[in-house]
Amino acid sequence: MSAPLSDSIWLNDVDLCPLEHLAEVSGLSIDEIEDLIDTDVIKPVDTGSQTPMFQLRYVVTVKTARRLRDDFELDRQGLALALSLLQRIDELQAEIHATKARLGRPR
Repeated sequence: MSAPLSDSIWLNDVDLCPLEHLAEVSGLSIDEIEDLIDTDVIKPVDTGSQTPMFQLRYVVTVKTARRLRDDFELDRQGLALALSLLQRIDELQAEIHATKARLGRPR
């Protein structure tokens, strides 16, 4: 089984994309993404332009949001809560790994 080659994008904190791109790649509506902005799940970068721009790493967040919405039939508030909790778990895991690295313990 061979997978077709496709373009790849480095999802990072430096490169930016517009709101419409997040909607296109995730399958969420603009309104649903604006709800994620209103609840601080994703945050636009202040570029001084009229169009809100976002770090490319948020592509993963909005795709996760769509999967959670579809798989668990979450409403907008439930979706925001689930994503906030997942982000907090990621932060805590990073802190644990950093602490273990400082103490010289393997993962």
